[in-house]
This record gives sequence, C-alpha cells and structure tokens, in this order.
Amino acid sequence: MGMGALSLAALLGETGILAPSARAVEAVNPLAPKLPHFPAKAKHVVHFFLNGGPSHVDMFDPKPALKKYEGKTLPGEYIKTERKTGAALPSPFKFQKHGQSGIEVSELLPNLGECVDDMAVIRSMVAEVPNHEPSLMLMNCGDAVQSRPSFGSWTTYGLGTENQNLPGFISMCPGGYPVKETDNWQSGFLPGTYQGTYIDSQFTKIERLIENIRSNQTSLKEQRQQLDLLHRLNEEHEQRRRRDGRLEARIQSFELAYRMQMDAADAFDIEQEPRSIRDLYGSGVHGRQTLIARRLLERGVRFVQLWHGAGQPWDNHTNIEAGHRNLCKEIDQPAAALIKDLKQRGMLEDTLIIFGGEFGRTPTVELNSAGKPDNGRDHNPFGFTVCLAGGGVKGGTVYGATDEFGFKTVENKVHVHDLHATLLHLLGFNHERFTYRYAGRDFRLTDVYGRVVKEVVA
Repeated sequence: MGMGALSLAALLGETGILAPSARAVEAVNPLAPKLPHFPAKAKHVVHFFLNGGPSHVDMFDPKPALKKYEGKTLPGEYIKTERKTGAALPSPFKFQKHGQSGIEVSELLPNLGECVDDMAVIRSMVAEVPNHEPSLMLMNCGDAVQSRPSFGSWTTYGLGTENQNLPGFISMCPGGYPVKETDNWQSGFLPGTYQGTYIDSQFTKIERLIENIRSNQTSLKEQRQQLDLLHRLNEEHEQRRRRDGRLEARIQSFELAYRMQMDAADAFDIEQEPRSIRDLYGSGVHGRQTLIARRLLERGVRFVQLWHGAGQPWDNHTNIEAGHRNLCKEIDQPAAALIKDLKQRGMLEDTLIIFGGEFGRTPTVELNSAGKPDNGRDHNPFGFTVCLAGGGVKGGTVYGATDEFGFKTVENKVHVHDLHATLLHLLGFNHERFTYRYAGRDFRLTDVYGRVVKEVVA
C-alpha cells in the first residue's frame, strides 16, 4: 500500500492518446516515458499543497479597503459562508512590491517575494463549495463528488516516468495523512500503476520514510528468487481468471519495491548535498522534503506533491495572525529555495511548480458560538489565489482580481477546471483530447469544462 499500486493492466484500446507503436511499449511497461500531444517545456511537476486553505488577503492579494471597514459590516451583497462571520478583518501584515514586475507580496513571504518575477499569481481562482473534502477532491482530482484519478496520476499516465527504479508520482506529508487521506493521490479508474506513493517526511531514516524498503531477513538474491516464484504462481492464478488489474498492481508493487532498494536510499539522503544547499532550503521538515523533491526530479520522478502536514494545518478559524505567521515561516524559505535552486541548475524551465490550497479565506472575521470574533477567517471558495512558476509559465504576471475586499472574483474568473486545463497545456496536452475510456465514456481531468488561461503561459 505504501509503495503505491503498480499495474500492467492492458491499455490497448483504452486510451485515445497513444499511437499504435506507443501502445505496444505501454503494454510492456505502463510507466515508460511517453510523448505528450505537442512539445512543451514542462516535464516535471512539484505541487506545494497548503492544505486547509491559505488566506489570499494575507499573502498574495492585498486589500487596503478592509482597513476602512475594520469592525464594520462590508457593504453590498452578503456572501453565505460555511460558518457565521462578522465585520471586516484587515490583514495584520504589510505588503511590499517586489522585483521588476512590482508584484505585491505579504511580509509573511519575503523569500517568495524575491521570486515573483518567475511566478504567475492567479488572484481570481474559484472552487465550488466551502468545505474541505469536496474542495480537496476538486483541486486534486477535478471532481468534488465522484471518485476520479488525481492530477498526478493523469500526469504519469500521459508522460510515464524517467526512472523505473522509483515511483513516478510521490506525495510527501509529514506526520500523517491530510484530510481525505489517500484519495488525494488516487489513480481512480486509471490502472493502479499511476497511483501516488505516500512518504511520511517527518522521518529521516530511509527505513522509516519508506516502510519495508529493506529486508532484514533475506538478501537481494534470495528476494529475487522469491519474487520469481511468486510471479509464476500469480501467473498460473491469473490464467484461470479474467485479467485482473489489481493482481498485476500487486505484482508490480513488489517488483518496484525490490528495485527501490538500490535507488531510494540515495535519492532521499540529503546529507550528500553541500552545506550551502542544505542551508538554502533550511533545516526544518519542509526544507528537507523540498530538497528531497529536487533530488527526485533530478532522478526522473515525474510528479512530487508536498503537503504541509497531517490534517489541515492552514485551517485558521481562530487567531489567523499567529497561525499564518508560523505556517508561512515554515514554507517560505523552502519554496523560494526550490525556485532559486532549480533556476541555477537549468531545471526550472522544465519543472512546473504549483503553490496553493483548496480555497482561500474570508475577509470577514469568524464568530464563535457566543457570537464574538475569534480573529480567524472562514473558508472562501468564491475568490482565492494560486501561484505558478517554471515550466513555461509567464513570470512576473498577475492574472485576474477579486473585489475590493477579496471576497469574490470579479475579473477573469479561473475555475479549478481552467487551472487544470492550463497545467495540462503546459505539460503538452490538449485537455479535451487527453482521455481514458471507462464505463463506456471517455473521461478527462477537466470533465466537460475548462479553458486554457493563455495569459499565464510564456
């Protein structure tokens, strides 16, 4: 389970994206590198997922008008939120212009502020409901209700991976699972080989990072003999039944685990990095897992998702000033370090970086059960921010806008389906043609929606 299910389920006739010659390769090795629909700069993805809902009005979307209405009810139409909110709550943080582009970024993110000329800041994102679970599924899988493959799974399905000794799609979350757990990196109806592999990055020893990565009882030679015997038994079992992708997934998970014993320990060992690089990323768990992400990219891993922590740490319904200050301090240096490090190595141009959560937060203060302000913010799917960098993104760009208070999008609305269409475009896919046939229908990540936001494409 921890290694992720790997499958050799036949894709012949199941996909509309592969040419006949590519399908023959796919039938032998579903994770073999494949070409997208058209040439693209982005070949790898790193997704910083700030689970819980980061506050755009405290980080990337300054709203000075909130100060004017501090302690007062905002004018205009009231937007119904999940919990009861009251008066306007101005941001306690100052904003400053950065770079040649002059994009304003909060004092909470001084290091990312230095990188704005490499970033596209989309300030007009919208989701569908003010609840974590469906919004997580929408942002990760393109559907708030039904079980669908994750974006990382779609990416490895379309591009394969460049290292057959490591998983193509890895999700790191220190301390345990986020809300919705493994559903966030599920393969859904895609073959199990494309499911994400979970890593608990709070640990430093390889045996704790990846459970059962090594055997204390048997040598590699003995393990190879055991796997060969198991494979023959499974083949006999399968011949008596209809081809079962779950059995193939289990077989391939054993095979990958065997191969990873040689490569994984090296990839996750950041002590091999110079002190200057380790200092650049920082000594905390987020610095460590972000540096590991760069090492995985160098080794050909296709998609790395970096969660902030177990549960929903960014869900600051109370005392948002202290909560967001601490959270930003943890993630600002590592995220900026990745951009700077990839840029100096010539890797930023083919690595797409995504930075954001499942929705934003309200510009009004949340009220407790007694009707008193708790100095926190409620969920806000009506307007929030997601940032992109690298991989063909037009740096130094601000796209879209929320109203003067940051409550809802009023200019150049970008639905999550539009974001997914744009990300797939940057990876070389026409999102309308990038499909998988399941239950008699050609499904896609963007369902029947989505448009490419060309304004953020270089």
